[in-house]
Amino acid sequence: MTAYDGEEGLHKALEERPDFIILDLMLPKLDGIEVCKQLRQKKVMTPILMLTAKDDEFDKVLGLELGADDYMTKPFSPREVVARVKAILRRTTIHGNEEKQENSDDSLIVGQLKIFPDRYEAYFAEQRLELTPKEFELLAYLAKYKGRVLTRDQLLSAVWNYDFAGDTRIVDVHISHLREKIEQDTRKPVYIKTIRGLGYKLEEPKADE
Repeated sequence: MTAYDGEEGLHKALEERPDFIILDLMLPKLDGIEVCKQLRQKKVMTPILMLTAKDDEFDKVLGLELGADDYMTKPFSPREVVARVKAILRRTTIHGNEEKQENSDDSLIVGQLKIFPDRYEAYFAEQRLELTPKEFELLAYLAKYKGRVLTRDQLLSAVWNYDFAGDTRIVDVHISHLREKIEQDTRKPVYIKTIRGLGYKLEEPKADE
């Protein structure tokens, strides 16, 4: 399925619900940033790989903040794009299979948070969370090692499963997204804690929190 401008791409993505979306930042009529934003607002959680000719940190971070799972900066070969797509899809499949084998009751529970890795579903206070694939994988990995401090590099390696050019900001952006969905006050998180100078950990809230 191919679209030649942002409006057509948005329409096709909403109507046909593909398994994976490769989205160019520079599209006529509606740019890739706006397409990504509207898809996520409409609860389309399909993995999105953003392609950009701009080596601009603002565009990269903005794309991630709006819900893109990954980005690639041109120039690159078609083979590189295929490899990146396969890596993302492989990680999605492997993650679900590993968690299913290691959790006989099929779930991970931390406070009011309940995660079903094999179904790619997560609930908070009995309400289903709308998560992108990477948000889900990151949350599930944190839950698997709840109470343990995990560095940004560890999370990058475990969740993205390939070399992301050492850019750990992608982890920070996804952590921010998760906090918006499970924390009552994102300025004072009680589930996903920042361990200054090290990384993050997921833990059950204390009685006085």
